Amino acid sequence: MYLVAIAWMYVVVMMTVAEAASANGSILGAILTFLLYGALPLSIVLYILRSPGRKRARLAAETTAAVAPAAETSVTEPDGSNHAPGDAITAERKEP
Repeated sequence: MYLVAIAWMYVVVMMTVAEAASANGSILGAILTFLLYGALPLSIVLYILRSPGRKRARLAAETTAAVAPAAETSVTEPDGSNHAPGDAITAERKEP
């Protein structure tokens, strides 16, 4: 999937260079060529093609999140955190 995307971007970059170097071309035309022929369509296609992978990752994260709270019940701290305990005695305030 990424090989085709890289090849397409190579073609678009060559089109952009040809547009910018042409006697009738302009830098603005080269930028629009890059965006409208390359970046925008490729980002849409890659977003659509990666949606099944995002769905699988989301489902995997949900299943691990459903299993994780059962493991958190065995913490030893009363506040439920895994941080090291602080001082049990509060510091003495000195009066001015």
